[in-house]
Amino acid sequence: MHIDLTGRVALVTGAAQGIGQAIALGLQAAGATVAVADLDGEGLAAFAAEHGFAAHAIDVSDRAAAHGAVADVVASHGRLDILVNAAGGVRGQVGRPIAEVSEDDWRVLFQANVDGVFWLAQAASGPMAKAGHGRIVNIASGAGLRPSLTGIQAYTAAKHALVGLTKQLSQDLGPSGITCNAVAPGFVRSNPATERQWRAYGPDGQKRLVESIHVRRLGTAEDIAHAVLFLASDQASWISGQILSVDGGRS
Repeated sequence: MHIDLTGRVALVTGAAQGIGQAIALGLQAAGATVAVADLDGEGLAAFAAEHGFAAHAIDVSDRAAAHGAVADVVASHGRLDILVNAAGGVRGQVGRPIAEVSEDDWRVLFQANVDGVFWLAQAASGPMAKAGHGRIVNIASGAGLRPSLTGIQAYTAAKHALVGLTKQLSQDLGPSGITCNAVAPGFVRSNPATERQWRAYGPDGQKRLVESIHVRRLGTAEDIAHAVLFLASDQASWISGQILSVDGGRS
């Protein structure tokens, strides 16, 4: 199967590191014009400059900023065909007893993993509906389908919410020619947070994790990007409302 996205315009969030960067590069290699966004303006700028992407340093949980980024992409290119919501993560948090979780710690993970996806989808749905075509792909997690290996209650709850939002957006936007799906990655060493988590497992925990994966290896950011490219393609035009686990068979 050859995926050709020539002529398509994409916006990828969470592109200052790891999975988001791999997705942006994959879309570009398939022929798409790509804009990137992230809260980490410095990291994003370096990546964008190296690869020729337009960069939008924004907090996706800010509705005005999210809408503004989409408006800028449409103003520059006349369209937006693909939205990939890869921003999110644990925002530096670690697993701890439920009694120690503050209100701010709880809410910030919903803002990062759910609110931003909704605001961006809300903004993108207009130009996509006008064109009669659109692809929204959300990066969920195995933590959105079962308890999380991180032990972070808010992260697990937020990713479960993202799975539900993906299905609802599919129903709401499908009549306008817009599909909405999610990829649920398994454990991928793609950023400082996952590296800390990997080290925390220790040699025995690392061995147990790898042995729990059917193909006996950890995933890569490129593994996740390949799944996203398919869901963003014309070949996936009759796939919507689905959550694709990309985890080597662990699920």
